[in-house]
Amino acid sequence: MDRSENMRAIRSKDTEPEMAVRSLVHRLGYRFRLHRQDLPGTPDLVFPARRKVIFVHGCFWHSHACKTGLIPKSNRDFWLPKLRRNKMRDRRNLEVLAQQGWDALVIWQCELKNSSAVSRRVRQFLGPNGSPRG
Repeated sequence: MDRSENMRAIRSKDTEPEMAVRSLVHRLGYRFRLHRQDLPGTPDLVFPARRKVIFVHGCFWHSHACKTGLIPKSNRDFWLPKLRRNKMRDRRNLEVLAQQGWDALVIWQCELKNSSAVSRRVRQFLGPNGSPRG
């Protein structure tokens, strides 16, 4: 598969990391909405009563500082500005969400290797299952 075929195959919704987080959060007993388009950045998981959202970011596409987030050596004139714009857009979306009274948690693809740590972060972020204002 050449690079352009590979890029066409990458989805923005229902990715493997997103599905893993959705499954984990559901197992923890939380219920959520998906991809609310009326919110900045169309968060992956939305908890309306708690006014909280979770984004599941792919390390490459959102320029995470891990080995998966490395910029390709070829065609850097294309990738550098594109990935920089993605980071700026993410930052803007988080700022607007905060201004609108939403709390946001970003879970990186590479963090999913340690699901117990992700579970702890999610529980800490969302609060107790029984009370929506955690």
